[in-house]
Amino acid sequence: MKPACCKQWKQSLTEGSAMLKAASDESRLAILCMLSKGEMCVCEIWPKLGIPQNLASHHLKILRDAGFINSRKDGLRVYYSLDSVKMKKIQSLLTHIFQSYEQS
Repeated sequence: MKPACCKQWKQSLTEGSAMLKAASDESRLAILCMLSKGEMCVCEIWPKLGIPQNLASHHLKILRDAGFINSRKDGLRVYYSLDSVKMKKIQSLLTHIFQSYEQS
């Protein structure tokens, strides 16, 4: 049973839960932080994380599948950027939850 305050957010709760699971990794949070400053290629990301390139690509795939980031191909390189619409949606959901908590 969902709390009454969250009924209007049912789909957002499901989507938000999946997004938070995807972000619940230190490397993925670091990637989101890096991408908040602008578009990057995996070749720029993995050295900053200090992890192998294939592991950085794995983390990027998880973030892309969860909807946090977009990708675009330019020649042989793939560039990643934050999906501003999804980021605003998760921010709105979390704000709603925390405001509801403060009011109770």
